[in-house]
Amino acid sequence: MWKCEPVVGSGLDVAEVAALYRASTLAERRPVDDAERFARMLAGANLVIAARLDGRLIGIARSITDGAYVTYLSDIAVDAEFQRRGVGRDLIRATREAAPRAKLVLLSAPAAVDYYPHIGFTRHESAWTRDALG
Repeated sequence: MWKCEPVVGSGLDVAEVAALYRASTLAERRPVDDAERFARMLAGANLVIAARLDGRLIGIARSITDGAYVTYLSDIAVDAEFQRRGVGRDLIRATREAAPRAKLVLLSAPAAVDYYPHIGFTRHESAWTRDALG
């Protein structure tokens, strides 16, 4: 059985996490080929939960939280080999347990839009995004 536990993002092996993002298809929407930027993404998250099975990284949840009001779950990646087994649910559970009083907010990957309502999320109609400057 896998184990989900909090880790320090800056302490993770960037290549290992990038390989996981590729194995999960999240790399299609994240800058995994820009190692410096990707490392900053990992280091900048103040709540990172890793799922490991026999030492192998099989999932990750990367968030930013104030611990009191809101947690923005910016990435949840599960190796395709381990999807539909509960790893994602466990990552979300561990994220919520780390900041239990905070509302959990996320932007869904297009392929996962129908997944989140099944695990208790509610669609929010007034969210807005704006692309980066460069």
